[in-house]
Amino acid sequence: MKLLRVGVVGAERPALLDQDGVLRDLSALVPEIDGELLSDASALARIREAAAAGTLPALDAEGLRIGPPLGRIGKVVCIGLNYHDHAAETGAATPAEPIVFFKAPDTVVGPNDTVLVPRRSVKTDWEVELAVVIGRTARYLESAEEALAHVAGYAVANDVSEREWQIERGGTWDKGKNCETFNPLGPWLVTADEIPDPQALPLKLWVNGELKQDGNTGDQIFPVAEVVRYVSQFMTLYPGDVINTGTPAGVAQGQPEPKPFLRDGDVVELEIEGLGRQRQELKQA
Repeated sequence: MKLLRVGVVGAERPALLDQDGVLRDLSALVPEIDGELLSDASALARIREAAAAGTLPALDAEGLRIGPPLGRIGKVVCIGLNYHDHAAETGAATPAEPIVFFKAPDTVVGPNDTVLVPRRSVKTDWEVELAVVIGRTARYLESAEEALAHVAGYAVANDVSEREWQIERGGTWDKGKNCETFNPLGPWLVTADEIPDPQALPLKLWVNGELKQDGNTGDQIFPVAEVVRYVSQFMTLYPGDVINTGTPAGVAQGQPEPKPFLRDGDVVELEIEGLGRQRQELKQA
């Protein structure tokens, strides 16, 4: 299933994109797309049954904003330097263990919402990423199979980053990762049953129409199952938590001088096969 939320900021309604590309209203069945829904097998079954029966009312998608596909996100866990080619382009050694950092849930915006270049920023960068959405509470998972059984679905994320603040200002990466609007998510949450192999997904990103990133999740240093298993050793993952799993080569930071960092007026487009496409226009904060 392709689950999403549509409407103005703060008043999104739950919806489904059916196999014919028709937007369907889920408001009569469920109040929200969130961890509570994703952990409720019976509620998800009701949605599937209604979709199959053709009883869900259609929504007019014309001019309708797509919000982030999840409401009430608990936490956003991120994995750094998780693609072989990205580690190489930045000159970093291949990590021995996943590099873990956080983004605040309030960085999450819709897939086509405006992204703000922070004031005094000179190194705002892009990162197309596969986002993993947790569907069952996960503690101390032991195997890849167990880890994948705790995944509700997948989505496209743009892990927008301010590289000067991330790398050159001391401390951890958090200053360069948590600026307002720095985590567009969506358009859909695609349930895990529709993604049989999360390590076989092409992902791409364009800036002003120029292809910058062209990778595949098969190049991940730590695959999805290992990332979920690993993170569960250090913290409890709850339904509705999100894990951004890293980005392939092609970020601005890894390109020759002068590096093409994002500016007011730039347009970023990104997609992952089967998970949909995003488009953001950059504006000055």
